[in-house]
Amino acid sequence: MPSHFKPTGSRKPTPAKVANRVRLIGGTLRSRVIDFPDIAGLRPTANRVRETLFNWLGQTLQGKRCLDLFAGSGALGFEAASRGADVVAMLEVHTAAAQALKLNQQKLGATACRVISMDALKFLGLCEEKFDIVFVDPPFTSGLLAPVLMKIPAVLKPDGVVYAEWGVPIVDVLIASPSAQWEIVKQGKAGAVHFALLTIPA
Repeated sequence: MPSHFKPTGSRKPTPAKVANRVRLIGGTLRSRVIDFPDIAGLRPTANRVRETLFNWLGQTLQGKRCLDLFAGSGALGFEAASRGADVVAMLEVHTAAAQALKLNQQKLGATACRVISMDALKFLGLCEEKFDIVFVDPPFTSGLLAPVLMKIPAVLKPDGVVYAEWGVPIVDVLIASPSAQWEIVKQGKAGAVHFALLTIPA
């Protein structure tokens, strides 16, 4: 037998491709897993950042209406639903990501969630609903955080809060876009990610 010949049985099988996954960390859906596709700029909020965020918001969101403007993997929106939110509008313009959100919604039985396939700025210009909590986590290269923050006041309840996530300190974005008078209530940093909880002072 030639020395370079290898029997077929010795060849290692090619491992099956594993989907991108994120695990929910609290509430009724704790430890459930959601899958999401490979899409440039889609960056699920890390577990420790989500833990910090929901410590800020309170462990239960019972009765709250939430808007997840760049839903992506669904990590924030499904986490909100898991913690008792009455309504979670999950906005996602990318077709494959929106389809994955719908599949995860069905798998989790997350009846509080609804997936909306629409551009965030267009939605904010048309929406007549008001929300208690708005999650804003656009792709870092999109440049969308500042223009979105300018439009959010129209859909935010008077005592509502906004969670923002970006690649530079949130205060730098607010200084560059002063048209909406946001106040930073809490802020943090994890690796390259800066995040903050914002309100509009009364």
